Amino acid sequence: MAEPSDRNRAFRLPRASTSDLRGRQSVRATFKLTEACISAISIVATHLGIKQKSLFDHLVDDAETLETIARELKDRKLKNASRVQKTFVISRKSLYSLEAAAKYYNAPRDALVEYSVQRLMPVIVNEQKKHHHRKKIFRALTEHYRSLENLLAGLEANLGAEDPIYDRVASLTSYYRNTHAAVQTFIEKGRAIEAFNPELLRHLLLSGKR
Repeated sequence: MAEPSDRNRAFRLPRASTSDLRGRQSVRATFKLTEACISAISIVATHLGIKQKSLFDHLVDDAETLETIARELKDRKLKNASRVQKTFVISRKSLYSLEAAAKYYNAPRDALVEYSVQRLMPVIVNEQKKHHHRKKIFRALTEHYRSLENLLAGLEANLGAEDPIYDRVASLTSYYRNTHAAVQTFIEKGRAIEAFNPELLRHLLLSGKR
């Protein structure tokens, strides 16, 4: 009878932490941020298909980096700039980390967010490069699609829509049409990241140092 007991002991799972679960609860937090900062958050979340809450978690999860930023901002104030209030849904843990670092180092909480968002710049720049290549591919795909449409129209004129070859090419054209539309939708979604200027956010951040 000892064997099942030993097996059960070996298979015990770690208990869930109440504090960790509560830290993952969603809360609303309002910050005063520049338009460039708000755009950067929105662009990365939308373009990569992740929730803004997850993005905030990623930015503040690295306690060492957050403390480094807070020490840099210690006893400093950002220069007056055009900022707007923006409410985000973030985890309780992320909000606590931001407020704790801001309080300990006497650093503006909103500035901590803006400087943390600057870490997203390499991601945006990389996605901008990818978007440029995607547009080139889309232009080539568009040419192929139009050629296929013309070919299908010629087949219909010369062989008729009942011809088996026409039927095959029509199926291929339909597949191309759906693919072309899907790629076009993705390209349209990327226009925001194409128009974003990372230097604008960097300039606004640097202008805030005394």
